[in-house]
Amino acid sequence: MRIILVLALTAALVSAQEILPDPKPVTLAPPTEPVKPAMKVTPPQPKAEQRLPLGSREAADALTDEELRKVVEMLRENYIRPDALGEQALARANLQGVLDRLGAGARIYAKRDEPKNQPSPFHSELLDGGVSYIRLGALMQENIAAMDKSFDDFSTKPPTALVLDLRATPHSTDFELAAEVTRRFSPKGRVLFSIKRPKVNDEEILTSREDPKWRGLLVVLVDGNTAGAGEIIAAVLRTHVRSYIVGQQTQGEAAQFEDLPLPSGKVLRVAIGEVTLPDNSPVFPGGLTPDLAIALPQEKTDAILASEITAGVASFVADKERPRMNEAALVAGTNPELDAVQEQQKLKVKGPLPQPSPRDIVLQRALDYITGVRIYEASQTKTQ
Repeated sequence: MRIILVLALTAALVSAQEILPDPKPVTLAPPTEPVKPAMKVTPPQPKAEQRLPLGSREAADALTDEELRKVVEMLRENYIRPDALGEQALARANLQGVLDRLGAGARIYAKRDEPKNQPSPFHSELLDGGVSYIRLGALMQENIAAMDKSFDDFSTKPPTALVLDLRATPHSTDFELAAEVTRRFSPKGRVLFSIKRPKVNDEEILTSREDPKWRGLLVVLVDGNTAGAGEIIAAVLRTHVRSYIVGQQTQGEAAQFEDLPLPSGKVLRVAIGEVTLPDNSPVFPGGLTPDLAIALPQEKTDAILASEITAGVASFVADKERPRMNEAALVAGTNPELDAVQEQQKLKVKGPLPQPSPRDIVLQRALDYITGVRIYEASQTKTQ
């Protein structure tokens, strides 16, 4: 009986081995290093918001009418110096803000200025390269007549370019004379500019009534003292004849003003009429921006303009040519460049070197522009 049971168990084991698949070999993984605990990373903290104050004008423009009143009330209730916010203090602050915003449109002067005839003569000169230079000087009939005479002289030897210098033209509000100047350049029948007086609902329109006396290339010079009628002359010529403006930003006083006396003798000068161009490009109160801006101190410009009256303009634009080696020097066995250096060394031994002659940089840049236009036009002619 036991033998039969052993045989049955053996048969069962053999049958099970035939059914089950062969066991796969077990591969042990290599030993791994112990896992280190991860470092705690602190996320970047947002920076504290900086509360930058608004500028005074920016803040005032950003507030509503209700907020404006509320701010004044808050200041009166909380500011550490209540006396700084009294009625008179607020009135002064209000006037200060108004004058700052109006700029050239409203100013207070210590006393009434008596009209002065500032001496600024007319000057005309023919420069190298067929360029005529005209300094208008003071805006007056005599100088306009002198300019007409210069145009008449052009008939014998007409220049190819003209530089109109307004840097020595004192401030003037005689816009009729300004129109007379622009009529020498603008085509006939054009609207030059208009003067609008909103208070009396009036507008004066000034036009060009004659054929121009000049039709060629025109460059206009301005500076920081160019104001009123001078600004309008430059702006009109740029609008109608595409004149090129060189110099500095003008004062922005292209308006008619009225002087209103104050009890203390001071004067409030306020703009009552604005001069506008046909294309509505602004001149008042921001001033005229030149096409080519030249940074130059005003006192240096004034000194050069004064010297040019007596010494002439050409000497302030022509640079002295530097000595160079040439064929004649080679034949003579000399070296002009070395001789110039040695001469400089001798002067240094004797004392400080003489200052170089001043140069009218603004006029030089104007002449450079004219040269550039001529080169371009010549190249265009060759390609046609």
